[in-house]
Amino acid sequence: MASRLRRTLLAALLAAAVAVPVSAAARPSAVPAPEPAALAPLSAAELPALDARYAITRAGIRAAARVADGHEDHRRARALRAMAADGRQFLTFDGRDGGRAAEVFGDLARADRVTVLVPGSDTHLDTYARFRAGAAALHRALRATGADRTAVVAWLGYATPATVGTDALTSSRAEEAADELAAFVGELRAAKGAAPVSLLCHSYGSVVCARAAHHPKTEAVTDIALFGSPGTGADSAAALRTRATVWAGRGGDDWIAGVPHVRFELLGTEVGFGTDPVTDAFGARVFDAGGGGHSDYLRPGSTALRNLALIAAGRTAEVSRA
Repeated sequence: MASRLRRTLLAALLAAAVAVPVSAAARPSAVPAPEPAALAPLSAAELPALDARYAITRAGIRAAARVADGHEDHRRARALRAMAADGRQFLTFDGRDGGRAAEVFGDLARADRVTVLVPGSDTHLDTYARFRAGAAALHRALRATGADRTAVVAWLGYATPATVGTDALTSSRAEEAADELAAFVGELRAAKGAAPVSLLCHSYGSVVCARAAHHPKTEAVTDIALFGSPGTGADSAAALRTRATVWAGRGGDDWIAGVPHVRFELLGTEVGFGTDPVTDAFGARVFDAGGGGHSDYLRPGSTALRNLALIAAGRTAEVSRA
């Protein structure tokens, strides 16, 4: 009976996602952008010359801003000009189709630990500032733990789904994104050798990380932290088939707790993401995420941010558990 009710609720949510107008939450309409400069995969040989790479991507962002202005999308242009400010460090940038970018916080060349932050729904160039703010807060929190030689990469490497929409209920966006994430982690491994890599995955980003977890290129990953997760599509942490330690946390006021944690086929498509990652049944290490909401995990001073920073710093014995 309970299972039937959960399925009914999720089916209703799917119907609402199709029927409800989503103009405010949908991804931005296509804005023309120049093709990005061709960049070689990140490697150890390139690390001493990262400033040159950052200069190339900065020029590409400024070119995209000029095109956006010409297209009279001044909101996008403003966002891009902010991204192109002196001192910003982008490993990659592509202004097409909502945008792709990988921004570094810290000195990647000297870092002995690297954290990759993977965003959830409604993250694109127009909303990039809030994603960046979270990454910057995470880097500051890492430094506060004493992890001075560390780098955080804000990885917007996929077309995120809209929160209100059918894509957010299926793994369709996550499948392709997982390959891109694994390839990026593989480049980090090639460049940084034995430096531990952690994945911190918010909301729908946890579905992406779960899909990438077993990929051979993610073998360097030591920890995967899922927060604000709707589920992963796997029944358990063991089913992710990773040697990384899997963590999960959810804020006390996060609306995602009300999403039915089921998975079933509807009209030929698998809907839902199954087991709740913060339950005993999933088997992750559950950390205390405080009392915040869905967008509060990286809020400065929060319990969630402190614990995520400790996970990323490798100081896992100090993580407070839920």
